[in-house]
Amino acid sequence: MDSFRLGLVVLLLGTGMVCSVRAGKLSTAAAATGGALGLLIYLGSGFTGLVLLGLFFAMGTAASSWRMADKRRQGLAEENRGRRTTGQVLANAGIAGLLGLLTWQLPNHAPLARLMLAGSFAAATADTLASELGNVYGSRYYNILTLRPDTRGLNGVVSLEGTLLGLAGTAVLAAAYCTGFGWGPAFGWLLIAGTAGNLVDSILGATLERSGVLRNNAVNFINTLTGALVAGALSYWLG
Repeated sequence: MDSFRLGLVVLLLGTGMVCSVRAGKLSTAAAATGGALGLLIYLGSGFTGLVLLGLFFAMGTAASSWRMADKRRQGLAEENRGRRTTGQVLANAGIAGLLGLLTWQLPNHAPLARLMLAGSFAAATADTLASELGNVYGSRYYNILTLRPDTRGLNGVVSLEGTLLGLAGTAVLAAAYCTGFGWGPAFGWLLIAGTAGNLVDSILGATLERSGVLRNNAVNFINTLTGALVAGALSYWLG
């Protein structure tokens, strides 16, 4: 591996870690965890993988910060002012880090693993944007299971506007992936994977999370795992 490129990546990741901590977006431990996962993602998928990580983090942070005063007034803001913890970083990027490690160690499986990595980020992005921006721009809110009106901000409550905004975020991730690894049916597969992960997240939120069986980090982890598995299955069956 090119030592210069690796050094550059380490420098970029280190700079991002420091800036994230100083800006209050990540705890120190979360930034260190994110840096380690970022390195694994780079080792497995190169700079395109880092772009996917960066896009997810940037869009998620922007969505969480958008209209923060309104969210706080309505009781919809995240705890700890949106500062991500180690558990949240692992929940959203842990699957991508594992797939990066797999790709690095087993390069024969790289095409499939990279697509699954992108699928995990597509699902994480769709969920974050659908939730954060849906709570701002949604006009009507429905329980994902009953499709009856429900309270904005509760687990498992969705809006059409939020779902579409989540899909738009997924499209950005899919476009970045295809720019790096080639355009083709993967773009559509990632749209489906991101939406599937978002749907599963909402269903779990309305059931196991509301009842206290699962916590939010576990639900988010399953969301990203769903996105990765759906992307991989579509590639296997249709590729």
